[in-house]
Amino acid sequence: MHIFTLIDWILFSSLALCVFYLLFYAIASKFYRPHKFSIAKTQRRFLVLFPAYKEDRVIVSTVRSFLKQDYPQDKFDIVVISDQMQPATNDTLRTLPIQLQTANYTNSSKAKALSLAMDITMNKSHDIVVIMDADNTTIPNFLAEINSAFESGYRSIQARRTGKKLNTDISILDAVSEEINNGFFRSGHNAVGLSAGLAGSGMAFDANWFRQNVKHLQTSGEDKELEALLLKQRVHTEYLAQLPVYDEKTQKKETIKNQRKRWIAAQYGALRASLPEFPKALLHGNIDYCDKILQWMLPPRLVQLTGVFGFTLLITVICIWISFQNKSNEWYMGIKWWILSVAQVIAMILPVPRKLFNKKLGKAFMQVPTLAIIMIANLFKLKEANKKFIHTEHGEEDE
Repeated sequence: MHIFTLIDWILFSSLALCVFYLLFYAIASKFYRPHKFSIAKTQRRFLVLFPAYKEDRVIVSTVRSFLKQDYPQDKFDIVVISDQMQPATNDTLRTLPIQLQTANYTNSSKAKALSLAMDITMNKSHDIVVIMDADNTTIPNFLAEINSAFESGYRSIQARRTGKKLNTDISILDAVSEEINNGFFRSGHNAVGLSAGLAGSGMAFDANWFRQNVKHLQTSGEDKELEALLLKQRVHTEYLAQLPVYDEKTQKKETIKNQRKRWIAAQYGALRASLPEFPKALLHGNIDYCDKILQWMLPPRLVQLTGVFGFTLLITVICIWISFQNKSNEWYMGIKWWILSVAQVIAMILPVPRKLFNKKLGKAFMQVPTLAIIMIANLFKLKEANKKFIHTEHGEEDE
């Protein structure tokens, strides 16, 4: 019985730390208030980068949409880095008022594309670099809003990525996952004075800083590498929840499997690189960086959810069986697990916008057990996944 109690408390304590880390930031996100910036006196020059790997289905419409920005055309340059796209797509892009750079990497990555873009624009003068995905669309005052944020002194901005084309169960769950992460790692962190996490697109950086640091990106988890560089240099990232970037969510299980494999590999790759720096960061009072390292220690949200509920049921059954066998009251040991399960549910629900709570979400929720199995299976297939680019195809056909 003593061994069972010890194991029970070890498992509970480990998962409780993970749950209450997320619950803290979920609650904090409800106190987040986005800044209202005054109109900027200076119109800064933007370099807008669209890395596009086999994105023939979406890139042309995306660029055309972005060209409608309510910002002086001579104040922003768009560069599309076309990696392994069709000649017809490139020909169409050349008719638009943008700069097209073609590439044909053997082992493609967004990091390589971004580095190439900075090399070919080295002689041009820009104040801000914006990074978008090939499927991202946004509102007409996107650049103007970022310009106002930089006028207020910020050097790193993350806009609010939110889902579009939510026409399958998987895309709905992917959109919900995005909003949960927005709450935990962006609005929740900003609410307590910490830096917002990067989302991979809808990002804006001081151009000089980005030009100096892009050369350090080496893996497919370039957003994690950028986060580490920013935090080590104590550059704060502000989250602009009022600035949406519409992102086409994953439509199919196979696609989300590959996408999440890349994300998990990037997270644990970043953890391996940063963990040795934790003592130094703690000693120098870099709480932001310490928090990020702790965040990268967390299991994937769906794996954590499965683990908490799985152990809750397992421990409860074992405790009831022991109580029945010994005619004792050991059943009460399972109560703390049910409290933890409730806390986990609250943490996951709080950041989700009310508009997403509908019948479609209820139907999509039936896919969660299957996705949980996929996430757990991915944990055993991460070898080299952080170095090999795993493409997420956009503009997918409906299921």
